[in-house]
Amino acid sequence: MIRITTQKVILHVAIFIIVALLPLVTATQKHTKKIIHECSDHKVLELSPKLSFQIILHGILLWASMGFLMPIAILVIRMSNKEQNGRRLKMIVYTHASLQLLSVLLVAVATIMSVINFQNFFDNTHQRLGLALYVAIWLPFITGIFRPDRGSKNRGVWYAFHWLIGVTVTLLGIVNVYIGLQAYNTKTMKSTSVWNWLFSIEVGVIAFIYLFQEKWQYIKQSGGILGNESVRPTDQEASPTQKKEISPMA
Repeated sequence: MIRITTQKVILHVAIFIIVALLPLVTATQKHTKKIIHECSDHKVLELSPKLSFQIILHGILLWASMGFLMPIAILVIRMSNKEQNGRRLKMIVYTHASLQLLSVLLVAVATIMSVINFQNFFDNTHQRLGLALYVAIWLPFITGIFRPDRGSKNRGVWYAFHWLIGVTVTLLGIVNVYIGLQAYNTKTMKSTSVWNWLFSIEVGVIAFIYLFQEKWQYIKQSGGILGNESVRPTDQEASPTQKKEISPMA
């Protein structure tokens, strides 16, 4: 029953994310076509060295926050699922909280940079989604502060909400990194294919580790079972004492 419930929750979350992303993808395509049309009229955006550096730094900060630290924080806290050692469990929780805090601080710096240095008309998907993420990224951190004790009545509800909002913010943050790279490419006509490939590899590795964590405990248990079976003596490898006990019965 627990596995079925978990699968249903994951399915509903996936459907929710897909439905939420559909209008974003449509809006992004329209915005991209508009920019490409402007580029065809020789209206490619010319960036000063200072502004170019600020945009790149802004992108690096948001990648580090939502494209790296948030996913790593999720992977770290998943290590606590089967952890029985209290000291290691506390270290895992503190590491998870520290990564989340650092992620929030980086987003705050990127937000301040954006407000001071960029013209934010929020007329495109990247800016609108970024604004939503600036607010939403605080929710996992705030809910983590008010974490109920293990075994308490509201622990399950809190865990579901904290997990859902954390995963959703992370996924939308990853999507916005891709959208930001695309927007930078279409506005400046500078290639971002290398960064797209590197980021895709990183996302693939994180996704693999996430899925591997699901089966790690099963793999360990299976290995233990196979190991125990492999050391069992066969009839041909029976000890002399066993042979003496068996021989009268032959």
